[in-house]
Formats: sequence, structure tokens, C-alpha cells
Amino acid sequence: MLPVRGRDGRATRLARILGTRTAWIPVADGEFFCPGCGGDRNYQRLTGRRRFLLLGVPVLPRGTAGPVVECAACRHHYGTDVLDHPTTSRFSAMLRDAVHTVALAVLAAGGSCARTALAAAAGAVRAAGFADCTEDQLGALVEALAADTGRVFEQPGGAGLAIELHEALDPLAPHLAPGGRESILLQAARIALADGPYTLAERDVLATVGAALTICSDDVTRLLAAARTPS
Repeated sequence: MLPVRGRDGRATRLARILGTRTAWIPVADGEFFCPGCGGDRNYQRLTGRRRFLLLGVPVLPRGTAGPVVECAACRHHYGTDVLDHPTTSRFSAMLRDAVHTVALAVLAAGGSCARTALAAAAGAVRAAGFADCTEDQLGALVEALAADTGRVFEQPGGAGLAIELHEALDPLAPHLAPGGRESILLQAARIALADGPYTLAERDVLATVGAALTICSDDVTRLLAAARTPS
């Protein structure tokens, strides 16, 4: 066989003599949404130490590497920002809790808790994941909130209500597509419209929901108008 010649051959011979190796050390583990696998997987959070190799033998330190997140299934490495994305189960819980909070806020703003509004709210909450939610349960919760002087659901549009909505929606909004954010607002609007036209208090709550979902005010106005049109 002829000897390897040229630049590629020299690079190959050099790579056999000199190189680097990273020794990974696990420092934490848990469950995350793996973008490579497309689902929830276990992971290890790793930090590494690089070393120069001479003829395959580690000889000199070359600094640190990572941290990285390694998927236990596909073994791919990702930046630690991948852990900011909620797991599928966590996302489902966030969405369920957000829809429940929004439904209660709209009902509390409406004041009367008419049976038609309760039915619309219960349907939305069940579809979001609370399969056993009933109209009577929601009505009781709204009454309890109105009787609790430490909560300001009894003051529709108040600062405390806005805080409740932002706490439920702010963490969720970055992980929803625009259509998903609009869907939550439309559900809320249909609950408000189930017992008649929007009241001022209901509009205030819906505007707060839109702001928490990062929907601009013009789009909020458009969606509230669209919700009035029978599908």
C-alpha cells in the first residue's frame, strides 16, 4: 500500500499523535423534554475536564467543558437552557391550572354565576384536564372567593386579580404557539358571553388575560369581537 501523502495524510498522522479528550462528571439528574427524542426523558447534567492526549495518553489539562445536559435515551448533549422547557406532564399541568384560574376569574367578574356561564366554564376546564370538574364545584369556588376578604376576586379588575392571572399565565405563555394563546382568550370570552354581553368588569379581566398571554391590545379587541360571532 502506498504511504498517505498530502495535507490530509499529515493531518491524519498528527491526529493519531495529538488530540484532546473530555472526561464527563455527572453533577445532577432529572427529567426533561428532549428536543432530539421529542418527548420526556431522563437526563444527567454533566461538567467536564479536557486533557491533551499524546499517543492516546492524557498528559496535560486543557480546562473545563460544559456544563451540558445528556439525554439518557439518545445520549445527545444539549445546552442547559433546554431545561427551561417544561416536560410534557408539567406543561399539561400548567395549561390545566391556567384555564381553571382564567375560568374562575371570568365567573367572579361576571358576579351572577349564571348556569349558562358555569356550564361554559366547566366545559373549558374539563377539556383542559380537570375531567371531574362540575358546574356546582366552580360555583362553590367563586362563592368562597367572594367571601374571602383576603382575596380580591370580589373586586373584579383589582390588582390582586391581575396578580392571580399573571402568576398562572406568565410561565405558560412562552411555551404556547400564538394560536394556543388566542384559544385560551377565546375560551374566556365565550364564558363571559354565555350569560349576555360583556360587562365592564369582564372586559377588564379579559384584557388582563390577553396581556398575560402577550397578546397585543389590538388582537385582544379583535378576538373579543370574534367571540361574539356564532361558530
